[in-house]
Amino acid sequence: MQEGLLIVVSAPSGCGKGTILGQILKDEKYYYSVSATTRTPRKGEIDGVHYRFMRHEEFETLIAENAFLEYASYCDNYYGTLEKPIDDALTEGKHVILEIEVKGAMQIRESRPDAKFIFIAPPSLETVRQRLILRGTESEDVIAKRVEQAAAELQCKNMYDYCIINDVLEDAIADFRSIVRAEELKINQ
Repeated sequence: MQEGLLIVVSAPSGCGKGTILGQILKDEKYYYSVSATTRTPRKGEIDGVHYRFMRHEEFETLIAENAFLEYASYCDNYYGTLEKPIDDALTEGKHVILEIEVKGAMQIRESRPDAKFIFIAPPSLETVRQRLILRGTESEDVIAKRVEQAAAELQCKNMYDYCIINDVLEDAIADFRSIVRAEELKINQ
């Protein structure tokens, strides 16, 4: 059995990353890595589905044991990617998807140069703004900050192996599948 691929996916807010991955993950050959966090679960969040919720002490013990592929502290809480579930899934031949922001992705690039890095970009910043408006979940101020953040994150796309422009959803999904297929067929991994 061939070992699976470790696939790191990043994208600014409003680029359709969740929608693309939602379609990709319908295929059983993929495993979605659920991040660990010390923050309190929000209403409707399920442990092991949305996050692996744990106490600060437990998280810090795992840090000391080098159990994380990457981790960060944000707003007095830890967030991180546990390495063992990823390695187990890869050994089973599954392609592991890590949906992670740029800083965490670059930590993974350092420790796992075998990973494949995919950046999902919008056709334009105006598209990001329109998609965020259509969500109807944020104020105009928050939308402006997210668009500004997206502009900054787009500057990082050259640090990735591939960039998918999500203009037409079906094309972006097909591009993702094509990248994975090409990586599966590589002779020298």
